[in-house]
Amino acid sequence: MAELTDTDIREQVRKRYAGLATGQGCCGTTGQSNAFGDVLYDAEASEGATDGAVAASLGCGVPTAVADLHAGETVLDLGSGAGADVLIAARRVGPTGRAIGLDMTDEMLEVARRNAAEAGATNVEFLKGYIEALPLPDASVDVVISNCVINLSADKHKVIREAARVLRPGGRFAVSDVIADREMDTATRRDMEQWTGCIAGALTRFEFAVALHNAGLDDVEITETHRVHEHAGSAIIRARKPE
Repeated sequence: MAELTDTDIREQVRKRYAGLATGQGCCGTTGQSNAFGDVLYDAEASEGATDGAVAASLGCGVPTAVADLHAGETVLDLGSGAGADVLIAARRVGPTGRAIGLDMTDEMLEVARRNAAEAGATNVEFLKGYIEALPLPDASVDVVISNCVINLSADKHKVIREAARVLRPGGRFAVSDVIADREMDTATRRDMEQWTGCIAGALTRFEFAVALHNAGLDDVEITETHRVHEHAGSAIIRARKPE
């Protein structure tokens, strides 16, 4: 198989998630559907989101459950999809806070805005853009969350640097993502279906920690929550921007 370019990866990811915008299917590969999506949310974890938004979730965790959100904070969700985590965050930060969702897929943005309208959420905003080039100013958000999206990027180090850039001093990075085992084989790494299924592009635990430190973040914690593949697991990844 020819080497995948950054453009190839982005376009394949965009096409797959445009097709999943109705919520049919999930991020994982065959046999791993119980490791992704709405099955990971209980009633308390999904408070604030519509049933439709949660049902359309494609993630591998519940980042809002570990982000320790507070009233008045501004939260950015990288790759916000159908908007479930944005709506949950909006409920937790309250009317004085703000929840921003960023996605590159028009179809997903349409679904997310419809879900926000149904939820009656007035402190949310959905932006079109790439997670490698966030359309936000420096030091403009308190918390960056994401749900199984960073692994889909062809340049994960750039994504993490961008997240660090937009965080305010003392701001928090709290994401759910796939962490690859060191033993992941080359065939899996090169498989485009596995990449868009959230497996092949994942960093190892060590690589993710190095990327966070190189971006200027500290207090790094990476905790695996469950297995999603023979060669990968879902993890909660947290870090903080120094004061």
